[in-house]
Amino acid sequence: MKAHARTEEQSSFLMPGLREQLDPRQELYRLAEAMPWEEFEKELGICYSEEGRPAKPVRLMVGLLLLKQMHDLGDETAVAHWVQNPYWQFFCGESEFQWVMPCDPSDLVHFRHRIGEAGMALIFGSSVLMHGEKAQEKEVVIDSTVQEKNVTYPTDTKLHRKIIVRCWKVADRHGVKLRRRYGKEVRKCVLAQRGRRQARTRKAALRAARKLKTIAGRLVRELERKLPEQAKAAEAENFALYRRVLAQQRHDSGKVYSLHEPHIYCVSKGKEHKKYEFGTKASLAMTKSSGIIVAAVAHEENEYDGHTLPEVLDWAEAFQGERPKVGIVDRGYRGARWVGETEILVPDKAPKDQSKRERQAMKKRFRRRCAIEPLIGHLKSDYRMGRNCLRGFAGDQINLLLAAAAWNFRKWMRMSAAFCRLLSRLFQLILSSLSSPVLSTETNTCF
Repeated sequence: MKAHARTEEQSSFLMPGLREQLDPRQELYRLAEAMPWEEFEKELGICYSEEGRPAKPVRLMVGLLLLKQMHDLGDETAVAHWVQNPYWQFFCGESEFQWVMPCDPSDLVHFRHRIGEAGMALIFGSSVLMHGEKAQEKEVVIDSTVQEKNVTYPTDTKLHRKIIVRCWKVADRHGVKLRRRYGKEVRKCVLAQRGRRQARTRKAALRAARKLKTIAGRLVRELERKLPEQAKAAEAENFALYRRVLAQQRHDSGKVYSLHEPHIYCVSKGKEHKKYEFGTKASLAMTKSSGIIVAAVAHEENEYDGHTLPEVLDWAEAFQGERPKVGIVDRGYRGARWVGETEILVPDKAPKDQSKRERQAMKKRFRRRCAIEPLIGHLKSDYRMGRNCLRGFAGDQINLLLAAAAWNFRKWMRMSAAFCRLLSRLFQLILSSLSSPVLSTETNTCF
């Protein structure tokens, strides 16, 4: 059920509320005053039913999601910090300081599932609109990266062992007595397969890896025979995934790298420190001069960068109100020159008939393109994009949109703080000039 409306009236003239106690010059205070909370309540309120127990306020949940993303915190840590910080409480809509936790950390999980990608796109769109005309530039910089999933480095042996463990759990859950569990043998094989890098134990290690695969196949087939029909239908999708893992070979395409995240794929980025990354590809578009993110898209398949441009430009058009005229990219997008009415600029040798002025302008554009690289680095290190813990492909898109929204809101806070410091400095200069004892004749005449 939708939460009841809150009132921000002062409860007592003897005890002022947070609005009167906190510093209005603080960045988070100004952001709380500028946020479109009423729009969030209206648009996200349709995700709730009219019956049942009242839910937590939309402003509280949206505020917690943004704060945890801006400060790179988990759900449990963000809720714990909320109790200690009055500015966080004011940002989330509280009028008085609270001593208890606002919600259970799992409520954030349920709220993300409730509003889905559409709700996160609404929050991200608000972060773009808050910048006004600065976000309406005609030229954008586009680049792609990999949003790594929270999985270990995948090997076939790991997957086979996980299949065995899952089969044990299925058998225990449905009361199926296995002919043999292979517990002791599995432990021996897991220890033995570690020696494949040494010549003395390589054959035994490979033999142990093959044995694990054989055991996994035996348990899957035995469960398919012995499980009741209703249980077999419930586990059909999992068994299909297990058979796919057992059948895949080393050099196959479209391999499964994780049982709980089967949609991820391997991306070879050519980095010296990390040759392969396992997750989903993400594309970002930022305005060329102001550095505001206007599009953030996760791709379910590992596509060539040039084929991702139409979707990225569609998102930019949706949030900017007009399609960008120019898209500046790196050489990974080589081959794409025009996408609809948008010109794609890729670094290349200058044409012979190009003037010196045009050549300098192109160099300046491509130098500015490099600014998106540290932006992606900050998103990964400071805004929870480095390792995505949200489940499924929907979790990839949600985490990406939240990280981009947090970047835009934090940028607005920095710009607002810089503007306030400038006004304060100008005010101090005016006061110092008025209080100066040395005044010219013309000034004395005017006064």
